[in-house]
Amino acid sequence: MRAVLATSNRGKVEEFRRLFAGSGIEIVLPDKVIEVEEKGQSYLENALIKAKAYHRVYSLPTIADDSGLEVDALGGYPGLFSSRFWSIDHGGIEIGDEPPDARNVKKLLRLLDGKDRSARFVAVVVLYPGDCFLASEGTCEGRIADSPRGEKGFGYDPVFIPEGLNLTMAELSPEEKDRISHRGRAVRSLLECIDHLRAVV
Repeated sequence: MRAVLATSNRGKVEEFRRLFAGSGIEIVLPDKVIEVEEKGQSYLENALIKAKAYHRVYSLPTIADDSGLEVDALGGYPGLFSSRFWSIDHGGIEIGDEPPDARNVKKLLRLLDGKDRSARFVAVVVLYPGDCFLASEGTCEGRIADSPRGEKGFGYDPVFIPEGLNLTMAELSPEEKDRISHRGRAVRSLLECIDHLRAVV
């Protein structure tokens, strides 16, 4: 089966390529950026919004995800606003010339000064062939580091320390990250559902 990947995020592209390797699903990368307004009230809703938008353009089964960092001391923020946390009023807009990822991290660390740092990554991955969908969720518990460390990840990876480890996500090898990450767990669960359907159909 060929499936288009509904993202232009280079970090996610590399992760999905690794996670779907050997699955029998050929990942097709989009050749254009499709503007999608993620106005859903949950990760699932946002993933479906993206999946349906790309499916309309490519007429192929579509794989999409939505994910976020949920920090206990911030009442679950940034959550659905993780990719644009720097730009929302909650906690104040983070002004600066740095890329969005860097401003997101800077704002997060500012708001967590002196507070509990427990957090989790959450991801929902959707396969949308049209008219129906399969979805799975994965989580990775951990805590927020005092400062960014590592060069291998993207987003909040440099400040997220998975439970049971002393390294940030950005300090792990790609294989180590895939084994424990929220996205890795969600994709493996999705593939198990697909295999089960193949077996019973």
